[in-house]
Amino acid sequence: MADAPWLTIVGLGEDGPGGLCVASRAALDAAEIVMGPPRHLSLLPDVGARRIDWPVPFADGVETLLTCRGTPTVALASGDPFWFGAGTTLAARLERSEWRAFPGRSTFSLAAARMGWALETTACFGLHAAPLKRLRPALAPGRRLIVLLRGGDSVHALAEYLSAEGFGASTLSVLQALGGPREAVTEARADALTGDFAHPVCVAIALAGDGAVLPLASGRPDDWFDNDGQITKRPVRAMTLSALAPRPFETLWDIGGGSGSIAIEWLLGDPTLRATCVERDPDRAARIAENAARLGQDRLRVVTGSAPEALDGLDPPNAVFVGGGLSQALLDRLAALPAGTRIVANAVTLESEALLAAAQARLGGDLVRLDLSQAAPIGPKRGWKAAYPIVQWSVTL
Repeated sequence: MADAPWLTIVGLGEDGPGGLCVASRAALDAAEIVMGPPRHLSLLPDVGARRIDWPVPFADGVETLLTCRGTPTVALASGDPFWFGAGTTLAARLERSEWRAFPGRSTFSLAAARMGWALETTACFGLHAAPLKRLRPALAPGRRLIVLLRGGDSVHALAEYLSAEGFGASTLSVLQALGGPREAVTEARADALTGDFAHPVCVAIALAGDGAVLPLASGRPDDWFDNDGQITKRPVRAMTLSALAPRPFETLWDIGGGSGSIAIEWLLGDPTLRATCVERDPDRAARIAENAARLGQDRLRVVTGSAPEALDGLDPPNAVFVGGGLSQALLDRLAALPAGTRIVANAVTLESEALLAAAQARLGGDLVRLDLSQAAPIGPKRGWKAAYPIVQWSVTL
């Protein structure tokens, strides 16, 4: 143990030390400090170490833990510390040589075992400090979810949210204190749930109901996005997302956000994606944030301001979409971005088209014109009603 890092992160279950591996027990025996939530500390016998209660909010406890640097310390976490757990946060603040971890059985694994569900096809969510709307993209009849919640009151909030979204027929299995002597399981429909529940709690959800289902493909129906008419319409949005070609861990600038539909659909593509929406109109900026939150993409950053000035200080992008506010000054600013940055810009007016034509002549890339028509009544018959044509420029610098 002399060569061990000063910090050991131990995943503890509701059965206390009975479920710990040999290495976790040895770390506890050697520790001079044990830090964890009061509930976890109460599960341990007297190990001779000084005990420190982990405070709320969690971030305050991290600072306290760092003051223990150099002293053999154990930080207690629930189950698997690296699956919606504290381990990820702690590892990000420390050098790799300073810590080691011994995970326990995750709540997700225990819940799947109780339910008889295949974990690889079950969506898992940690919503201790995240809004319930994070679930929205996953809501579809037949899907199975396991959701970790902050406390007992959150169970009823979850049931009310599912019912409001049209999934009140879903079966909820409320799983309390899994793996310990206080384990309890309560099953009910979301729209008929009653009773009191206590932390630690998670809920296994078998989704059912006639609520709206968010499609998986880019180009979601326009009515998913509240707007005042300033929105990249569904067919053009699908082609724009295809041109932007999001890849894992990339960042998008969506300039002239309107309803935020491009940035939100970008984020829906993968949880590692990031996006910043720049919108000069404060009302539209607020609407963008509301649209993003409603669709579970609250990680969208919304900046109120005009480009190119509002771009100062933003994290550098991998891709940029210009849906509004096109100007020569903005194009000049984007042209100075690092090589490899992808730019897609849409134009409707002749003046904007001219800017894109000149940019394509100077920087290369593809220039395409999108002409869309939709069947509409003409007296007692039907004909094609044309929308304004869209000119789209896409280039990789």
